Amino acid sequence: MDSSSYTMYMNIALDLARDAAAEGEVPVGALVVDCEGQIIGTGANRREADQDPIAHAEILAIAQAANRTGFWRLEDTTLFVTLEPCPMCAGAILNARIPRVVFGATDPKAGAVTSLFRLLEDDRLNHRCTVAGGILADESAKLLSSFFRSLRLQGKK
Repeated sequence: MDSSSYTMYMNIALDLARDAAAEGEVPVGALVVDCEGQIIGTGANRREADQDPIAHAEILAIAQAANRTGFWRLEDTTLFVTLEPCPMCAGAILNARIPRVVFGATDPKAGAVTSLFRLLEDDRLNHRCTVAGGILADESAKLLSSFFRSLRLQGKK
């Protein structure tokens, strides 16, 4: 998979993030792509809609991919996500044995890939991932900033 593929898939993840924002969710989108380039799982944040603290885009995409393939090990896949995964999502990525993660914007408050922790590359764990960050980072960051600015203007948390 080359950098032009990364951009194509990240644009799809951004569309999922925009859909989440339209539903009042934090705009994060994710997808799992198999080794043949097929999208086998998608997700967009649904914490508010589902009142579920683990309904992050990555968790939903991973669960859908596992369900679709019939395997919990998602070897030979790539996860694309618009925002750097948090510790919970990084743990799910490691447990699903996803070998590659591509993300957009960094998350200085909760990022567990490069910002606060480096969980996906930690030699102490039984699985590691290759990571490519900053793919369409500006677009991802602008979407998030716009969403939170809108909430502040509405007086919401």
